[in-house]
Amino acid sequence: MSEKKTVFNYMRVILIISSTFLLCIPSTSFGESPEERGFEIAARSDRSDTGYGDSRVKMTMILRNAAGDETTRSINFTTLERDNEDVGDKSLVLFNTPRDIKGTALLSHAQILEADDQWLYLPALKRVKRISSSNKSGPFVGSEFAFEDFTASELKKFSYKFLREEPCGEFTCDVLERIPLYEKSGYSKQISWIDQSIFQLRKLEFYDRRGQLLKVMEASNYKEYLDGIWRSHKFVMKNVQTKKQTDLIWDDYQFRTGLTANAFEKGKLSRAR
Repeated sequence: MSEKKTVFNYMRVILIISSTFLLCIPSTSFGESPEERGFEIAARSDRSDTGYGDSRVKMTMILRNAAGDETTRSINFTTLERDNEDVGDKSLVLFNTPRDIKGTALLSHAQILEADDQWLYLPALKRVKRISSSNKSGPFVGSEFAFEDFTASELKKFSYKFLREEPCGEFTCDVLERIPLYEKSGYSKQISWIDQSIFQLRKLEFYDRRGQLLKVMEASNYKEYLDGIWRSHKFVMKNVQTKKQTDLIWDDYQFRTGLTANAFEKGKLSRAR
């Protein structure tokens, strides 16, 4: 065999080995950092559900204590989408039952890096109370959801890092670490599982300020609306420290109902219906 042919064969073997090796290297090795990949996945998930305008939905909240005793509440939940990712959505939570808290309303104007603006109307006192930034990590009307959990989970509220991909039920999920950029958040970090099929959140772990696992939320029963707008019909939030649990059951979603910013003004809380 000629020396020229020997060199050619040698180079061909090297190219085959190199190509095989490159296929085994994660894409982050080609200049995409775990942080960039994490943001890209989170952005794809967040942007897949834009364009709905506004929404109304009925919600049942089921509170379970450590002994398994249940309390049920019925709620109306309305949302106004903001087109700009640098401006947060607006939402209104209104309690219909039980009788002792009927008419209680929580108005939220989500912010990005600043404290969300939140006001709580208490019909028994007939007054509107502003929720201070130091109280947003507290439980919302005795549930396992904090006040800050009831504002929109805006994309730019967090920094992100891709951790891994793994099976999650019948799906394969991207697992991300996201850290709140708002310094007074009640959480040191969150770990999210986003499916690779319809790009929706399937599971979310919340870690307290000490870095200990506090709560785990699972989202299920997704349905598609408006050609690509997906919504979960069940959230289950379990507090692993207290063993309490809160379920949110969503029903009768309506979109593009004509809501405007006028419906989300603090001065109208006492007249919310």
